[in-house]
Amino acid sequence: MRLSLFSASYRSIVGNFYRPRRSYYLPHVSAFPLFKRTHSVLCAMSDDELPGLDATPANGQRIKHDNVIYTTVKEGLAHILVPEQKDAKDGQEVQQVFYNPIQQFNRDLTVLAMKAYGKEKVKQKKVASEARSGKFAEKKRKRKEQTQSERPAKSPKLGDDAGAEEAVGESAVAPADTEMPDAKELQPAIPEQDKELGAQPSNGADAAKEKKSSGVEFTILDALSASGLRALRYAHEIPFLTKVTSNDLLKVATESIQRNAIHNGLADKISVSHDDALAHMYSVVVDELRKRSGRAGKAIIASNKYDVIDLDPYGSAAPFLDAAVQAIRDDGGLLCVTCTDSGVWASNGYPEKCYALYGGVPVKGWYSHEVGLRIVLHSIETAAAKYGLAIEPLLSLSVDYYMRVFVRVTRSPAMVKFQGGKNMVVYSCGGGCGSWTTQLLMKNKPAPNKKGSGIFYKHGFTKAPTAPPLCDHCGSVTHLAGPMYAGRIHDPEFVQKVIDEANEASPEIYGTLPRVKGMLYTALEEFLPTPQEVEAQKDSGKLGKVVKKKVTEAELAAIDPYPFYFYPAQVAGLMNCQSPPEAHLKGALKGLGYRVTRSHCKAGSIKTDAPWSVIFHVFREWVRQKAPVKEANIKEGSLAWRLLRLGEKQETTEGGLTEPTKVDDAVSKITEVVFDEELGREENKQKLVRYQMNPKENWGPMSRATGK
Repeated sequence: MRLSLFSASYRSIVGNFYRPRRSYYLPHVSAFPLFKRTHSVLCAMSDDELPGLDATPANGQRIKHDNVIYTTVKEGLAHILVPEQKDAKDGQEVQQVFYNPIQQFNRDLTVLAMKAYGKEKVKQKKVASEARSGKFAEKKRKRKEQTQSERPAKSPKLGDDAGAEEAVGESAVAPADTEMPDAKELQPAIPEQDKELGAQPSNGADAAKEKKSSGVEFTILDALSASGLRALRYAHEIPFLTKVTSNDLLKVATESIQRNAIHNGLADKISVSHDDALAHMYSVVVDELRKRSGRAGKAIIASNKYDVIDLDPYGSAAPFLDAAVQAIRDDGGLLCVTCTDSGVWASNGYPEKCYALYGGVPVKGWYSHEVGLRIVLHSIETAAAKYGLAIEPLLSLSVDYYMRVFVRVTRSPAMVKFQGGKNMVVYSCGGGCGSWTTQLLMKNKPAPNKKGSGIFYKHGFTKAPTAPPLCDHCGSVTHLAGPMYAGRIHDPEFVQKVIDEANEASPEIYGTLPRVKGMLYTALEEFLPTPQEVEAQKDSGKLGKVVKKKVTEAELAAIDPYPFYFYPAQVAGLMNCQSPPEAHLKGALKGLGYRVTRSHCKAGSIKTDAPWSVIFHVFREWVRQKAPVKEANIKEGSLAWRLLRLGEKQETTEGGLTEPTKVDDAVSKITEVVFDEELGREENKQKLVRYQMNPKENWGPMSRATGK
């Protein structure tokens, strides 16, 4: 029976509401030269001579197990077994493999991100563990000193010396000789049927031995595991990992995971779970709640929640978010989410589906992919806030036909209070010039405290609306999009740590390493700090605790004032003019004092802190200075006519520029626009693969695979 490509957990939840008909492009054998050579040699062996699962894994290797012949495919340090199909056409034996090569970038990036996150997390756990051990040892020492210094409460009777000596001897010796019951004896008995299924007590001898040898535990849940390739790679490539749970609803999938784990020699690190993803995550939550309700006082309980949860479904991850934010550790656990339904969150074709799944309406515009990222982050944030959990986006990427976000989850009701002021709606001129105006749902306003020694934040209402019904720049009707996340979508410190991991990684293990580096550097360059943030960063190194607290709260309240990007070729098309070269346009904006960078979402895109009025002014100057247009070819009253401001009364400024009598304040201060190519050139001369080129025709997801 051939394995289905996708976890049934997603299909059982979403059903017929949203069922994209896609499958993964699977390469021909010739795409793997080493596999091809090894495969041709091994094919010469008879089926009876083939090795079993205990053979050393190798790329292109043929394995026989339970009278089924498998072929091995390698990615990273992991090997997966693919059943051969006798009825397949010549050269098509591997094309039905339970493996998606396009998603290798996703898996490479995730491993590096988990390593960057995990190293810091393990350090924190070790420090906390040592602190608890030291505190416990100190309490034990004090109790011992107190016991030794205490006198007997009652003196022995005269004439009862022998009995007194015997009693004193027993009291002095008994505590030292008394054998306390073993922790294993205190565990509840496991039913026989559970023993047959391999059930273990949560803190049994094996778990204690493993924890003692590794120092601290670091666990990962691959909730929708399918073939288990991700779990295999995590177990192989993350050295401090103690356990990864590989879960899937399909029995044939879990059998395949178990088979691959044995073949890779990872049966002790990979725990295979045959369950619905929601049921598995909620069972972890229920177990935790029962432990807390049964504990005595402030006793510390061992948590079975995961340090990292990876959600990689086919389609939307929305049905799993509520369970995931509860099943992850609330002391800074890492939640990794993939959504492949870009036709929902990055287009204007299905606004009703986007709202139903993510609670937000998408935008019509060339910046729709970043809007989609922010809508999904808003969905994760609202799912977590109900339980007093706050999220911090560490890395958010729109890649090919899917998105991948990494967020930190922390229990902090104080941080949740900032949520209303970090979400927004957008007034989008999607049918006109493409400009936008943002509107925060609430505001987080700083105010001085009574002592005057610091500040605190008030959370209140905000004024509305921030935009008129018609666009200020072209007069077209604007449309409403959102709500969506308004904060930063990347954490520069975390991105830099992942870059450091990528620089140390081997290209032989991480096949998409050049693109991973290019994407990470582009994401790092997207961050444009506000003047207040720059000043706060300078002050934090000079002043004391008051300022540090202020910086922390300022970071919680910070929003991204430059949330989206624009596409110069699109703007030029709207104005019926030649598109300026990227270096010339960037040089003009930099010359006016604005900062310019690119977006990782689209090649040729520009992110800047310049307002739209200045951007359109620069394009009009490009037309006047470098690429004049024939006014006769532009229809009066058209969009290009309005953007170029043809037919309006013009007056000449001191710099020789022509502008209409009514201008924006930012434009009125401009005396000259210089298209300085040198100023606009890239400062970073490092050659990077920032954007993926399609390797072949019809590359990407195709029709959904059908299996028996």
